[in-house]
Amino acid sequence: MKISTELLKGVLEGIVLQKISAGETYGYEITKYLNDHGFEDVVEGTVYTILMRLEKNQLVAIEKKKSSIGPARKFYRLNAAGEARLQEFWQHWHYLNAQMTQLEAEKNDDLA
Repeated sequence: MKISTELLKGVLEGIVLQKISAGETYGYEITKYLNDHGFEDVVEGTVYTILMRLEKNQLVAIEKKKSSIGPARKFYRLNAAGEARLQEFWQHWHYLNAQMTQLEAEKNDDLA
């Protein structure tokens, strides 16, 4: 299913934070994770923009490591602020999900 860019934009940061919380990772691996989980339209440029924003907002710790197939890679880990942002994301997600479920139920009641 193709999801509008605007709708997806608000969710991708949380998904990226969730992936990083599972363990140290890098941009291409995050992109592959998203693609493998149904977000086929997400490209590396989008992921790197999110990673730069996470870095700017000091939500991740970064370590550069040599790569056997090219230049050094930046590896990302969540720091305490990133963990807090991830928890906040899930709180907001659960609230929004509950509200949307309620609205859908009302719509279905109106149609009946």
